[in-house]
Amino acid sequence: MATRRATAPAQYRCTECGWTTPKWAGRCGECQQWGTVVEASEPTGLLRAVAPIAPGADRVARPITSIDTRDAPRRTTGVGEFDRVLGGGIVPGAAILLSGEPGVGKSTLLLEVAAASARAGRRVLYASAEESTAQVRLRAERTGALHDELYLAAETDLATILGHIDQVQPELLIVDSVQTVSSSLSEGMAGHPSQVREVASTLIRVAKERGLPVIIVGHVTKDGSIAGPRILEHLVDVVCQFEGDRQTSLRFVRALKNRFGPTDEVGCFDMTGAGIAEVPDPSQLFLGHGDPQPGTCVAIALEGRRALPVEVQALTIATTAPNPRRIVNGVDAARVAMVLAVLEKRAGIKTSAMDVYVSTVGGVRFTEPAADLAIAVAVAGSIKNLAISQGIAAIGELSLAGEIRPVTQAAQRRSEAARLGYADLIDHRSRSLRGALDDVNGRSKIRPGDDIPQF
Repeated sequence: MATRRATAPAQYRCTECGWTTPKWAGRCGECQQWGTVVEASEPTGLLRAVAPIAPGADRVARPITSIDTRDAPRRTTGVGEFDRVLGGGIVPGAAILLSGEPGVGKSTLLLEVAAASARAGRRVLYASAEESTAQVRLRAERTGALHDELYLAAETDLATILGHIDQVQPELLIVDSVQTVSSSLSEGMAGHPSQVREVASTLIRVAKERGLPVIIVGHVTKDGSIAGPRILEHLVDVVCQFEGDRQTSLRFVRALKNRFGPTDEVGCFDMTGAGIAEVPDPSQLFLGHGDPQPGTCVAIALEGRRALPVEVQALTIATTAPNPRRIVNGVDAARVAMVLAVLEKRAGIKTSAMDVYVSTVGGVRFTEPAADLAIAVAVAGSIKNLAISQGIAAIGELSLAGEIRPVTQAAQRRSEAARLGYADLIDHRSRSLRGALDDVNGRSKIRPGDDIPQF
């Protein structure tokens, strides 16, 4: 009788989730983290049993109603748009992670934040692990960020950065970046998941113990996610993403996570030769100038809680090619193709024999469904050579049946449109695309020599 061979015990374990495997793997098969699989005999941080320890008098659990929040007031960074994203300012002891693509302006923004805090009388320590102090000084001279309360240190060693904190005693710490700082207590080169975890956890512990707010710069991978272990985003209090197109000077800061405020706020900045400037009212950045032209329509986009007017432009040219062109910029190509099909099927406006070009003004990306109606009106205006009046804006999602559906936060968009002078707002109250085009007809300007001035 054959005997069953005993299964060999697992020899490797993931330090993040405890996943076991008989063979070493560079990536955990459970949590998909890189560099976390080690030999089972090595310490993994997973404890079998923990003996209870009585808390000290200053750490005893108390009713939540007895907790005093006056010891943690918010304080402004001096940059209003950044404060908007953070929920009104920085909370003492907060750990903030700012990520973004290379060259988007993360260091420039944080240098401006550091200079504004220094001007307000708060000492700031800027620890740069990617640039020398001379390089940072040159950028500070160009952007006007020089101040005696702004201290610079070019360090890549975590222990030395902690020594600078003890020596300078800052009220704000900026570390640029977490992927280039290393600790002697952890194996691997800087940027290794274990190094990133060790550096981030140490900085956050120091921030909590001293009530010192710390802003950490994080790199991103080619797919846009934050480089390093996923636990980095869980450890920090706020995760901000700095976005922007290199072809334009417009930049946005979004909060992906915020323990102290909302996550639907957006800060708007303009990258100039003299640094980065706030744009408190970006409504004029995404609008064309001059008289109304056929093929344009204004829509009200929503960036976080901020409603912005965006001009959608369309150009149509008759073609005999078997496959007409569909070129888009700043809008979703799939939604444009759907809008063109609905226009032809439900509104009787032939688009299948036209090359169609659709774009937004100012380099803004307007990909939400609320852009459907504005795209349809702009394309129809280009085909019929009808210029939409300056006082008309359109928001609405189109269905395949030609119906106009309401969009999110319609009341806020409507109030913003009225504030900016758009008295006529075409939306779901027109019920259908055909009805919306009929509503536009009576309020639009006809170009001279038009044979068919109606949609």
